Amino acid sequence: MTERIVVVGFGPVAARLVDELLPAVRSGLAQLTVIGEEAEAAYNRVLVADLGVGRTTASALALSDAAALIADGVDVRLGVRVRRIDRARQRVLLSDGTSPGYGRLVFATGSRPVIPNLTGLNPDPAAPVLPAGVTALRDLRDASVLHAAVAGGKRVVVLGGGVLGLEIALAAAEEGATVTVVHNGPHPLGRTIDRGGGAVLAASLRNCGVRVAGNARCVGVEHNAPEGGFSALLLDDGSAIDGDLLVLSCGVRPRTELAEGCGLPTAAGILVDHRLRAHHEPHIFAIGDCAEVRCPDAECLECRAAQGPSGLVGPGWRQAEWLAEYLVLLASEASDAEALPALPAELPGVIVLKARGMTMAAAGDVAAEPWDEDVLCAGAADGRPRLQIAQWADPEHGRYVKMATRAGVLEGLVAVGMPRTAAELVQLFERGAELPADRSLLLRLDGPDQAAAAGAADPERTVCRCAGVSGTAIAAAIASGCGTVAEVAGATRAGTGCGGCHEEIMGIIEKHFQGAVA
Repeated sequence: MTERIVVVGFGPVAARLVDELLPAVRSGLAQLTVIGEEAEAAYNRVLVADLGVGRTTASALALSDAAALIADGVDVRLGVRVRRIDRARQRVLLSDGTSPGYGRLVFATGSRPVIPNLTGLNPDPAAPVLPAGVTALRDLRDASVLHAAVAGGKRVVVLGGGVLGLEIALAAAEEGATVTVVHNGPHPLGRTIDRGGGAVLAASLRNCGVRVAGNARCVGVEHNAPEGGFSALLLDDGSAIDGDLLVLSCGVRPRTELAEGCGLPTAAGILVDHRLRAHHEPHIFAIGDCAEVRCPDAECLECRAAQGPSGLVGPGWRQAEWLAEYLVLLASEASDAEALPALPAELPGVIVLKARGMTMAAAGDVAAEPWDEDVLCAGAADGRPRLQIAQWADPEHGRYVKMATRAGVLEGLVAVGMPRTAAELVQLFERGAELPADRSLLLRLDGPDQAAAAGAADPERTVCRCAGVSGTAIAAAIASGCGTVAEVAGATRAGTGCGGCHEEIMGIIEKHFQGAVA
């Protein structure tokens, strides 16, 4: 019997699930319906800022071809909203009046931007109506608004000091806009990096032409520009930051309203077990930004420390790939479907910021300082080693490194303006490998002999963390004829996530062809 699978949402994670299910659709094992409320098929939402500053095109962001999917037998419904899920009848009620049935339903609804409660903005997070000149930079239409401002050399105000906000600010400044980042707290990335790293990062942002307004509490939005457009961001001290475009980058919130409406348990996201099944509902699953892996078993140690949806595309893609395999086994009525190993737990995320002229990487807990004796000794019981902090700073040249280790293994790291050191620390962190006893050896990777260090880089290292693609796999694709980043992406999926690895992929391409010429 053919399994009817309905996917609600058509973003990057849903696109990966659909790709993985295509063989089952072509063979007749599954009927697949994918529902997207945007008029466009799935595209790389992470790179919308690059589109907004003119560094890429909408076609380059595309992750799915609706016409090709339809030709393969997929029922693609675009520009349609899901009004309600009828769990009793296993039907999805749509805004166009139709109600396709399902045997298995997958929520891939993603997340929506957080709209701050400011005077002059609609506070309803589910249906925000932003005035002219204000954007959350979430879709292709938002990108066109940013593009017009950047192309005209306008004043752009970015509200939010997270990674996405900083990347938007840096890209817009590099392309000619006058940019100001406004954030609460003493330094950008306040929830991710420590005071020292934050201070060096803020100075580096200013050196890149981005103005930084810290410890700012916003109270309202002024729109006195022509036709009621944005004109200034108002602060609680009575001051204002003038601008022509306000970009809201205040975080995201999982879209759980459809799941809540049909009675499914939710917390930060839709609660699912280690097989991505909604609690007490074997026919419904959730993946990506909307899913929170936290099983119903109160004794599960892994779930006790669960942090909710990661907000990163890489974990969502891995969920999509695992779920596709599981759904195919269920559809084929294979007796070993439940024998499929559960989805592996995700490793702690690594935050990477790359721009022309500056780099930053951070992971784990870096709150402790070298002299915080009580903090360093906390948890050091029953023979467990104490926490150790190694720290180095050169604020004048925008360089900073902090390593938090226990028994020589990284528990947290920050590296600003030290790209090769950062790359090595990230690899050691992800592998759980022990650092050299002389930590200064890692700092020397960004010394005068950096070219030699680059040449000795491990080819097996993961170049694209979003898609989990190694340098060896990229080199093999290049040897097989791929000569551009786009071609490598098509062959390996490397570079189809956040885009932070594009420069390294290009370096591997150039190295290959230099060798061929020689």
